[in-house]
Amino acid sequence: MEVERVQAIASLSLTTDTIPAEFIRPEKEQPAITTFRGPVQEIPTIDLSDPDQENLVRSIANASKEWGIFQVVNHGLPTDVIAKLQAVGKEFFELPPEEKEVYAKLPGSQSIEGYGTQLQKDIDGKKPWVDHLFHKIWPPSAINYRFWPKNPPSYRDANEVYAKYIREVADKLFTSLSLGLGVEHRALKEGAGGEDIVYMLKINYYPPCPRPDLALGVVAHTDFSSLTILVPNEVPGLQVLKDDHWIDAKYIPNALIVHIGDQIEILSNGIYRSVLHRSTVDKGKARMSWPVFLEPPGEFVVGPLRQLVNEENPPKYKAKKFKDYAYCKLNKLPQ
Repeated sequence: MEVERVQAIASLSLTTDTIPAEFIRPEKEQPAITTFRGPVQEIPTIDLSDPDQENLVRSIANASKEWGIFQVVNHGLPTDVIAKLQAVGKEFFELPPEEKEVYAKLPGSQSIEGYGTQLQKDIDGKKPWVDHLFHKIWPPSAINYRFWPKNPPSYRDANEVYAKYIREVADKLFTSLSLGLGVEHRALKEGAGGEDIVYMLKINYYPPCPRPDLALGVVAHTDFSSLTILVPNEVPGLQVLKDDHWIDAKYIPNALIVHIGDQIEILSNGIYRSVLHRSTVDKGKARMSWPVFLEPPGEFVVGPLRQLVNEENPPKYKAKKFKDYAYCKLNKLPQ
């Protein structure tokens, strides 16, 4: 293996009760020091089956303006569909290393698809305590099955069924988010790529860590997607920055966690905000999460919706191709 996977490092570290220096975050990022322990508001939880459409739209819009994140319940995604997605993902990460490496990211590839470890450059040379698997689950024309595990055998079926349901949830969210801005119900979806929106699944695997006080699974970032819809496992770890405090997201069984991403912040001209978030790790248990990033096609140009821009409210963001936005963000270049 060319790259040492965090899962392998973790299995060695558990016997020593230490972690390699490159995983120790600077003090200003260490979760033991920076997690807020006082009384805090909880991330909003929204019932997607609310029969009062105006109340639903208002709740989603307010959460997206004030938090940039919310949890949804009664979302129409069957619990067994979520359970199967989680089961096959967990089975993949329990495979022997050589079986997982078959799906490794291709060297020199511009795509992030595949099994891997570090994603973004870190200026200080620090590493996150996580391995991952990325692959597209929709539309069919974007899918490369080379990155879909063949073991477990039910992996493909579980992901295809999940893709069908997650698109229905996404459409409901886009509708409410658009109406919350006072624009036509399809405005945000069309502005983010319409029927060509790419659904990129990521499975995050955070192995048990002997020093969860010093390490982070994923460092503080905003998502460059339009929306991110995430399924967590029962091990908490997601934290969001609210009023300059890092606060824990409460685990709600079968809830979906919805992040506003950079593209919706841009489309809304800053009315909705992309949430700054990070992941902590656990000493005794593996944490896993299944975010799906809803991304515009690479050549698609995203900018503030025309309906939201005027002389009093000029555009706050440059319109640009999504692939150029993503390149700048991954390489920490100015937008």
